[in-house]
Amino acid sequence: MIELADIQAAADRIADVVVHTPTLPSPGLTELLGVPVTAKLELLQRTGSFKARGAAAKLLALDDAERAAGVVAVSGGNHGIAVAVMAGALGVAATVVMPRSAPARAVEVARAAGADVRLTEDMAGAFALMNRLRDEGVTLLHPFDDPIVLAGQGTVGLELADDAGELTDVLVSIGGGALISGVAAALRARRPGVRVWGVETEGAQAMSQALAKGGPVEVPLSSIVTTLSAPTVSQLTYDHVTALVSDVLVVSDAEAVRGTLELAEHAKVWAEPAAGCLLPAARRVVERVGGDARLGLVVCGGNATVADVTTWAGRFGV
Repeated sequence: MIELADIQAAADRIADVVVHTPTLPSPGLTELLGVPVTAKLELLQRTGSFKARGAAAKLLALDDAERAAGVVAVSGGNHGIAVAVMAGALGVAATVVMPRSAPARAVEVARAAGADVRLTEDMAGAFALMNRLRDEGVTLLHPFDDPIVLAGQGTVGLELADDAGELTDVLVSIGGGALISGVAAALRARRPGVRVWGVETEGAQAMSQALAKGGPVEVPLSSIVTTLSAPTVSQLTYDHVTALVSDVLVVSDAEAVRGTLELAEHAKVWAEPAAGCLLPAARRVVERVGGDARLGLVVCGGNATVADVTTWAGRFGV
């Protein structure tokens, strides 16, 4: 388990290369949900998502031999962008493995940053290729099975704890679980009374299935939300969620896309469905805990194109 000192050390390490993103009350979301809402706008982070934090923390912790070997990462989109951009900025060669279902923009941005992008048929194949390259000597920069990466993502929670007003409940999206693990560790240390809730989409339910089965299991992936589509969580993230998170809620792809449109209309931010899924989950949290809730939403990323969201909205009729 990572501790507050690990997260603070990561914050010091990455302070010069990442953005301290805004944490702001949202009048529009407050009106929409009927309780006070504060948004942590991590979509304004470098590379368009929180992933830059964990990538930078790991890259800056590498020794000379690890840097010389270059890094390999697997990604449904945002982690690949972050690794490519941050590695390029720090002079480290990067290979990024993505499934063909990854957003075209993510592939383009990673390549433009100088990464060697490899495409596989599916996410399981992407993880398999990543592991093969690791075995051949390339340094692994895992998206969620690394305590240094978790600590880097946990700096989101440190900033939220420092910058937000009173909160009772914080909602965080889950893919492989690094963000919620780090945020929960930071918040539970700084604000022990705050409840943390995870959110997944149907067809990308690695954490909720792990909780149901008593440990990490492989799950079939079918969600359009590729940035949350991990084939399994790690023991590391499972342990953090088991210890620190109140529950993991699962919403449909259609609800996540509707949430993206609601964030644009009511919060005036252009987020991706990996963040849009927070809004339907927030309604459920308010139903469970009552109208005295004061919500914090970690708006994790904004790397969805207008064309993508328009297509999904038409597909789901939202």
